[in-house]
Amino acid sequence: MPRPADPLLSIIVPCYNEELALPLLIPRLKAAALTWPCRHEVICVDDGSRDTTWSLLQAQAAVDPHWRAVSFSRNFGHQAAIAAGLQNARGDAVVILDADMQDPPEEIIRLIAEWQQGFDVVFGVRESRQDPVVKHILAWGFYRVQSKLTPTPIAKDAGEFALLDRRVVNAINLLPERSRYLRGLRSWVGFKQKAVLFRRDSRAAGEAKYSFAQSLRLALDGIFAFSTVPLRLATWLGIGVIILALLTTVFLLVRPADQLPLSSALPWLGMLILGGTQLLCLGIVGEYLARIFEESKARPLYIIAEHTEKPL
Repeated sequence: MPRPADPLLSIIVPCYNEELALPLLIPRLKAAALTWPCRHEVICVDDGSRDTTWSLLQAQAAVDPHWRAVSFSRNFGHQAAIAAGLQNARGDAVVILDADMQDPPEEIIRLIAEWQQGFDVVFGVRESRQDPVVKHILAWGFYRVQSKLTPTPIAKDAGEFALLDRRVVNAINLLPERSRYLRGLRSWVGFKQKAVLFRRDSRAAGEAKYSFAQSLRLALDGIFAFSTVPLRLATWLGIGVIILALLTTVFLLVRPADQLPLSSALPWLGMLILGGTQLLCLGIVGEYLARIFEESKARPLYIIAEHTEKPL
């Protein structure tokens, strides 16, 4: 699809307690913008920060017309902040960039080049990352498990750092779900996609905002929101336990009577296996029910308390 002659690029920056990172991000992003062959705007979404993040964003928006900012009434989460940015972006293309600069702003020019070549989704794939070993191993394993469970191909080792064409943004904005997983949504909507390899840096300043529990929740959303395989797995586990119980019964019937002590222990083992499997299956069903419950309430994904100008 032909690109506009004078395109507008929107940069979405979710922010949560980023008072240390913003003074570093702002000059780097402004310097990177000088290399872009297009007009631009920067939309920062303050996700209920408790430090001076909102004051810094207000000050930046006051001195630079390219910058806009909105502030949530409380912390709604990273995915909600991205959703707010997508809803308020005016650009022909939109880039999502975290404030910690682990995804370097200087790489945006490469995303733009691929977009100008006709790709509608250009996402960064981490060929290397500066993370703790345990986190690196868990992330590596999650992406491989996710690729096996989800029918929609979701790129391995890819985060939120990506450029989305306006058609893709419009399609994602139409999706009403609350348990959002942008990496899956941008794959689900389709369009012409391209991966760009880059080196992921260490956080420039401040502390990581995703706790293990939050990362686990996002990982579960990435699986349960795009796959029914876990439900089928629960069915197969139930069948497996039934087969195991039948085999145990046969074993007890043919086992010599003088070996009864071991035989008497086997039923307890079977009960433990059965009980554990039942709890696992209930947990899987509970994950789906919890998401159905959240969706059925139909509450807004976020609430904006302040903004530097009236949001679209």
